[in-house]
Amino acid sequence: MIEWLNLHGGRIILVIVIAAIVYYILQRLIPRFIGRTVMLKMGGKPEVEVKKRSKTISSVIRGTLGFAIGAIVLFTILAEVGVNIGPALAGLGILGLAVSFGAQSLIKDLINGLFILVENQYGVGDVVKVGSIAGLVEEVNLRRTVLRDLDGVVHFIPNSEIAIASNFTKEFSRVNMNISVGYGEDLDRVIDVINRVCTAMAAEKEWKEKIIKTPQVLRVDKLSDSGIEIKILGDTLPVAQWDVMGELRKRIKQEFDKEHIEIPWPHMKVYFGDETISAKPQNP
Repeated sequence: MIEWLNLHGGRIILVIVIAAIVYYILQRLIPRFIGRTVMLKMGGKPEVEVKKRSKTISSVIRGTLGFAIGAIVLFTILAEVGVNIGPALAGLGILGLAVSFGAQSLIKDLINGLFILVENQYGVGDVVKVGSIAGLVEEVNLRRTVLRDLDGVVHFIPNSEIAIASNFTKEFSRVNMNISVGYGEDLDRVIDVINRVCTAMAAEKEWKEKIIKTPQVLRVDKLSDSGIEIKILGDTLPVAQWDVMGELRKRIKQEFDKEHIEIPWPHMKVYFGDETISAKPQNP
């Protein structure tokens, strides 16, 4: 036993140490290499998009290489122990062929995952909607996509089940909101107030970095039952649209209060017919 350890133990430890060093070096070098490569290919794109793309591709490559290194170490140790890995590899090949017929969904996952990565449909840090599930992308690999929704629930979605993916944060995001005012208001005055609020907010340092195109009134969008809806559009950095819209709603409400502009609420007028008809007097 001692002789075997002296002969093979050192080699096994050496293989493990070398594998660990190689894995550590690759984990450090791959993000840098991928970051530079993606930056060259995506020249002119927003920095946020470049970082998300780099992080997504790096995580996939590191995971794949980690699995490959682990497999190499395992077979090397088996060979050192004395196991004939030739029949084992052949058996794995036959097993893999048999599994491939029964695991077609897994193959579809891998193929669809490859297309998602190559086409850059979305990446880590994007907010996407897949089917009826919307959330922040926390992980993407060749087999699955991991989303965390607004309630904090984590969803694991096989890539083969992703037929349509809607990306809310690719390159830029959009402010798209409606503000309702009463029918008795002067619309030109209301539009001036809204545009003034939007312009002032976009000029502030805190919001200037998040807003790409200053939100402005696009049109009178709808004559609803209780009020007139005015549509506001603008562009922001990815994921910043919800913060911008929330702040805009607060500021517009405050400005409307100062200007005595009515924000309507659902109400109904009840009509009982001709009010000019008087009741007939009753005989005593």
